[in-house]
Amino acid sequence: MAELVTIARPYAEAVFRIALENKALAAWSERLSLLSAIAGDERMHSCIGNPELSATQKSALFKSLVGRTVDGGEANLIDVLAANERLSALPEIASLFEALRSAQEGVKEATIYSAFPLDEAQRTALIEDLEARFKTRLTAEVVVDQSLIGGVKIVVGDQVLDTSVRGKLEGLRLALNN
Repeated sequence: MAELVTIARPYAEAVFRIALENKALAAWSERLSLLSAIAGDERMHSCIGNPELSATQKSALFKSLVGRTVDGGEANLIDVLAANERLSALPEIASLFEALRSAQEGVKEATIYSAFPLDEAQRTALIEDLEARFKTRLTAEVVVDQSLIGGVKIVVGDQVLDTSVRGKLEGLRLALNN
């Protein structure tokens, strides 16, 4: 969905600049998360795509579903997205905003592939070790991949740390072929 990313990026960057100027990154993360959840609901999705509803009606419906008073910046974002028929891009806007926030705060995303499920203590210890190794804060997702046989494979950005049995066997195979 490269087109949706292209549509969402300018909105995400604008919201990020406003949030950064107002020192409200966490608040905007929460707001965008809620707006994203509303936009992602199937019933709301059909309302967003309904040509019989005006942009003003869609905006008012969206604001009513927030469940609290919508402030100026948030109301403005909803109005602009409704006017430009971009409310369906909110999940992607939220995702891009979180990526910008992580970069600003020096946090990188890591994916940990493990042959077996990790308990919370193992996960915490592994993340602490990885943060020391990569010299940055990490948010990690753990994915169980039984094809690794044993050990873990970690992906942080474009760096891969493979200590799995499958990775070691592959390294041995390559060494023997040379």
